[in-house]
Amino acid sequence: MPREIITLQVGQCGNQIGGEFWKQLCLEHGIQPDGLLRDTPDPEIVSSPAASEPATATTAASPTRPPPPPPTRQTSHKFIDDRKDVFFYQSDDEHYIPRALLVDLEPRVVNKLTHQGPYRNLFNEENVFIAQDGGGAGNNWASGFRQGEQHHEQVLDMIDRESDNSDSLEGFVLCHSIAGGTGSGMGSYLLEALNDHFPKKLVQTYSVFPNWDQSQSDVVVQPYNSVLTLKRLTLNADAVVVLDNTALNRIAVDRLKIENPTVDQLNSLVATIMAASTTTLRYPGYMNNDLIGLLASLIPTPRCHFLMTGYTPLTIADYYQTPMDGSLSPTYRPTAAASASVRKTTVLDVMRRLCQPDNIMVSADTRNPSSCYISMLNIIQGNDIEPTQIHKALQRMRERQTVRFIPWGPSSIQVALARKSPFLASTNKVSGFMLANHTSMAELFDRLLNQYDRIRRRNAFLDNYRREPMFQDNLDEFDSARETVQCLVDEYRACERKDYVDYDYGSSGMGGEERVEIGKSGIASSTVVR
Repeated sequence: MPREIITLQVGQCGNQIGGEFWKQLCLEHGIQPDGLLRDTPDPEIVSSPAASEPATATTAASPTRPPPPPPTRQTSHKFIDDRKDVFFYQSDDEHYIPRALLVDLEPRVVNKLTHQGPYRNLFNEENVFIAQDGGGAGNNWASGFRQGEQHHEQVLDMIDRESDNSDSLEGFVLCHSIAGGTGSGMGSYLLEALNDHFPKKLVQTYSVFPNWDQSQSDVVVQPYNSVLTLKRLTLNADAVVVLDNTALNRIAVDRLKIENPTVDQLNSLVATIMAASTTTLRYPGYMNNDLIGLLASLIPTPRCHFLMTGYTPLTIADYYQTPMDGSLSPTYRPTAAASASVRKTTVLDVMRRLCQPDNIMVSADTRNPSSCYISMLNIIQGNDIEPTQIHKALQRMRERQTVRFIPWGPSSIQVALARKSPFLASTNKVSGFMLANHTSMAELFDRLLNQYDRIRRRNAFLDNYRREPMFQDNLDEFDSARETVQCLVDEYRACERKDYVDYDYGSSGMGGEERVEIGKSGIASSTVVR
């Protein structure tokens, strides 16, 4: 039975990357922009049913068995063992509809998704929330949090309806930015509300971190918003996949040779990462076929749940969208620049590339001698991969000591095999995705705290925050949020030491004794007793 996941897209950035994510899922599962299934996979991609059958199935014709019939609308998806129901549900008229909520305080981006373009009929209109005044949060975390509190009944009713429509709900995925107003403020409120309303369900986020170069930032108060949001991500999320705008721009310029990457191109990169991280959920194998199985081994302690990603070979997709008359199905082809970057792929080559800083989507130095991996999961995609290739690659990486792990825990790279979608063309035989927990995350948060301290020391740009109820009396919430993030930095740095198992949470500034419990089917959770 599939374990369903509900996606919450909050704010401008969250809805933009969410829209690209659903385009990618539709392409990978052969779902047309109107929600109906394509008749057959592209014959150029799938030359025989064996490409999409389970590994144990027999497809060759024999003297006693006639060859399989040509695919029809009823039999075209018979050989494709995928789980569309994890992220989609099927309506009465056989249309596939995303389990997604589109939430924003201003209408521009959501209206673009639901009223323009070929995918405008894909989403459920009942799952769209736009504030009536449509004024947005003005890049003010406190305004977004307040408006989230004002509209919580409407949004939670939508979430309840979607959860009741699920047979075995596993958790929620939140797409948002931490630097703006709606994604950070309203997203923070929804994180707290989900923890209260669904205490046993997993909450994973795809959080977009801002550009660290002040000359490229268009939000002067982004350090305030980011620190306030990071407190909620630390205390209320089970896993946070960090999507760093600085690293995404660097990869687009240096690796894909795009001089001035557009927002759509960067969002395409993000969609590739999001889709790759859910591959084992949608094309299940023997392991990592649900969200808890994917995350439990990556997060050994409750607060260190910020994950970095890597992907190779990197591509920017060219989408040939369905025309208004619906006469063509969407197709996917990698760009020439991307396909020329890697000439040949093997399992060893892919696994080695995943550890290279150039392919990691976080602007942190993973080669620093003091930093190390806490845990690592590689998802290798390909239809003709043998387990012996995996074992040889792992042995070679162990011999060369390519990866440095924590001194107090097991030092092993987890590997999951996943099939490629039969509906997408690929110029490479093998591709890989890395999801890792690394102590260099402290560098990312420390950089943010330095920017925060620079403007907080002068009490700059605080007038708009003081107008909101949370900050009318005092600014204690800023100090509390900064202390929480500082504790997170200290704990990640403590992970690099052998004595981390004896780490004193009280000395880290939490002001109490921390009790670590195993909850939510295996994910570590914590409570602070003061």
